[in-house]
Amino acid sequence: MPSRTARAAIPQSHVLLRETLGNIAVLTLNRAAARNSLSEGLIAALYAALKEIHDDVAVRAVVIAANGLAFSAGHDMKELTARRTDADRGRAYFAEIMTACSAMMQAIVLLPKPVVAAVQGVATAAGCQLVASCDLAVASDVATFATPGVDIGLFCSTPMVALSRNVPRKQAMEMLLTGEPVSAATAQSIGLINRVVAVGTERDAAIALAEKVALKSAYTVKLGKAAFYRQAEMSLADAYRYAAEVMTENMMARDAEEGIGAFIEKREPKWQDR
Repeated sequence: MPSRTARAAIPQSHVLLRETLGNIAVLTLNRAAARNSLSEGLIAALYAALKEIHDDVAVRAVVIAANGLAFSAGHDMKELTARRTDADRGRAYFAEIMTACSAMMQAIVLLPKPVVAAVQGVATAAGCQLVASCDLAVASDVATFATPGVDIGLFCSTPMVALSRNVPRKQAMEMLLTGEPVSAATAQSIGLINRVVAVGTERDAAIALAEKVALKSAYTVKLGKAAFYRQAEMSLADAYRYAAEVMTENMMARDAEEGIGAFIEKREPKWQDR
């Protein structure tokens, strides 16, 4: 396991911090005073970091964490409301922000490396969407999750996209229609998160989970992650046809040959990530 002291972080004044822990990149939301709401600047910073990590072979997994008591309270409503004075009452700006946020969420899904959320507190609206967009999620036992836009007359339509792809329809609709928060235990039971851990240990638990996946072949993880999300949108027959093609291609990879050989020979595989 890489040393927890081997970190390279950008200055604390930035809205997003990036640390390097061995082959794990830790991105930390750093707007604690604003409950880590997803401002225009934070959305742009997250998107830029994910794009930079995309082709960085030194990074094998990503953890998204947050400073302060809240993981993320969603969009920055003060920032959005300030544009009501625009000539179009903010329509163009709202469309720009929603499009940018959607692109950032999709960048997580399209990243060829696993992304693990480390949730220490409240994750609401687009903050809940951020958790749902990650491949894996670890939360403290005091964390809560909600899509409360309906309470202020703004249905959580974009968070709905990620939420409905994580949890069963009835549970998703209850969260969306009532706006009521669910506990970490409930979030785990409906499939929104993977693990619940003691408060204060969620970051290290998420890093440990990321490190476990980082031990695998990067080529295999990349292929498998892409296939997972693609087949989920297909019919059963199309999904099986596509998955068979992926398996065939995967079998031809050097790492599959090495991994199967290592299994038969009862030794540790030596990945070449190809």
